[in-house]
Amino acid sequence: MTEKNKEKIKFSAEISKILQLMIHSLYTNRDIFLRELISNASDACDKLRYEAVTHPELMQGDSGFKIAITVDKEKRTVTVSDNGIGMNHDELIANLGTIAKSGTQEFLSKLTGDGKRDMPLIGQFGVGFYSSFMVADKVSVISTKAGSDKSWQWESDGTGEFTVTAAEKSARGTNVTLHLKSGEDEYLDTFRLRHIITTYSDHISFPITISDGTGEPQTVNTAAALWMRPKADITPEQYKEFYHHVAHAPDEPWLTLHYKAEGKTEYTCLLFIPSVKPFDLFHPDRKRRVKLYVRRVFITEENVDLVPHYMRFLRGVIDSEDLPLNISRETLQHNPQLAKIKEAVVKRVLSELKKKGEADEESYMIFWNRFGAVLKEGLCEAASPREPLLEVCRFYSTAGEGATTLDAYIGRMKEAQQNIFYLTGDRIEALRASPQLEGFAKKGIEVLLLSDHVDDFWTNVVHDYKGKQFKSVTRADIDLSTISGEEKPEEKSETKTENDAQVVELCQRIKTILGDNIKDVRATSKLTSSAVCLAVEEGAMDFRLERFLVEQKQIASASAKILEINPQHAIIRSLASKLPDASAAKDIEDVAWLLLDQARIVEGEEIADPAAFTRRLQGFVEKSLAA
Repeated sequence: MTEKNKEKIKFSAEISKILQLMIHSLYTNRDIFLRELISNASDACDKLRYEAVTHPELMQGDSGFKIAITVDKEKRTVTVSDNGIGMNHDELIANLGTIAKSGTQEFLSKLTGDGKRDMPLIGQFGVGFYSSFMVADKVSVISTKAGSDKSWQWESDGTGEFTVTAAEKSARGTNVTLHLKSGEDEYLDTFRLRHIITTYSDHISFPITISDGTGEPQTVNTAAALWMRPKADITPEQYKEFYHHVAHAPDEPWLTLHYKAEGKTEYTCLLFIPSVKPFDLFHPDRKRRVKLYVRRVFITEENVDLVPHYMRFLRGVIDSEDLPLNISRETLQHNPQLAKIKEAVVKRVLSELKKKGEADEESYMIFWNRFGAVLKEGLCEAASPREPLLEVCRFYSTAGEGATTLDAYIGRMKEAQQNIFYLTGDRIEALRASPQLEGFAKKGIEVLLLSDHVDDFWTNVVHDYKGKQFKSVTRADIDLSTISGEEKPEEKSETKTENDAQVVELCQRIKTILGDNIKDVRATSKLTSSAVCLAVEEGAMDFRLERFLVEQKQIASASAKILEINPQHAIIRSLASKLPDASAAKDIEDVAWLLLDQARIVEGEEIADPAAFTRRLQGFVEKSLAA
């Protein structure tokens, strides 16, 4: 092709940033470029093998998948070839010129701008194809899409742009040729390359051959699906490298789960739980990343209900012996065998989590702090096994600084206590200081402190656990007098004034003053040091859930709350004593509004009239200072 026939295209800004970092910085473990290229080649073979199930003509004349490494010492090149799906003109531009993989974007988000500090990230993330420029000053890619009669060549020196030209017809698949930089002669040594392959890519299920042009290509890897090999034959290092391959993640797995299920439904699982959060864990799409194989043939990892959304942190493969090879992705959504596999996998994962939590609580909390909020999403789903899910959950509570299980909570419940009490909010520290807890603390009644957003939802659909009812401490019908508990002598009330005539009259007076801004005013035994708090009726939405639905415009406005007053508090007693005094009417009215606004502030509710609140508060401060 002449120079004028070459199509020149600039790299995207993100790719240019990565390339500059790789080209101009020194990195000690450059070996990972080969791992990344082999991984890409393996993915290409997987994709074609799936497509060929329904379109066998795509593999005509070349039915055996393979990955070949070829070294040319004279030209100082290393070529990684595959006979997979291949790429056409547009795919070459899209896949090699822009951000094509989520891992690359995650890599970019970690960069600091300091080259020496950033370079180790390359060894972790690899960032796929672009790692080639760590060892090459020019990379050439020739690719032929399966079923196409055209070939295309992509080429770049990594300095800002690449070219795409038509190429002479080549075999199906992709050849990536690296023109090595000066000083990178070690990668012309086939023994060195064999070592890299066995270290990082032995798990690849396609044969990887290597040749220097002087003899027959030799197969380097075992070329057997790792998950089909006996567990006793797999080393921890092999498991770890397979995790890196299948998860496109840099960390080590927190848990590895490898087993074969036999019976009416036969399948093999090799699943991993990461030790760090995947970057897209809370993306609205909630994508699941477990790959489905049927008798070693890759089918899909997207849009298939293989594991539930609340276990989307899982990575790995599930290989079925029973599903038909020609199954369509649409049919998968309603396949009863797949539903059985999903149910069994969920049961097994929860069982393993329970064992892990019982054996090593400290390690389990690493998992829980990263993925607990996601796992609790399952409590909102009617079809999920809620009791086994709750058994592996951990919750912070008023009993101490650490987390607790529900079984441990039940074991500490007071006599005659039938409810598992909880309080939801934004931060654990703020929850511990809530006035809602005062009466419970006084009696030594433990309360769960729930600060994840999902807690507002599952507590509205899960009503009990092992016979004990969940109950928010913000409910207005809680009577703590029925629950026995040790009170400190100085905290014991000498008189019970809930039914005192003055308190009843005060409640009615405050209700009249506040009108429709409040649903009711009631005395409560929940408070000890605070004068008032807000509460909701049994069956009504809790504060934070209602606030969320208002923000999302799911409901028009917040409902009126119940104002609960503490009959023992000095402010309440003083107000009650002033009821007969007509001259105190204005002060009673102002204090009633101040108490409501105070209660709203504590619960994160909006003050209806901030200017009036400020004016009333300022007036009382002035009176206090003048007294």
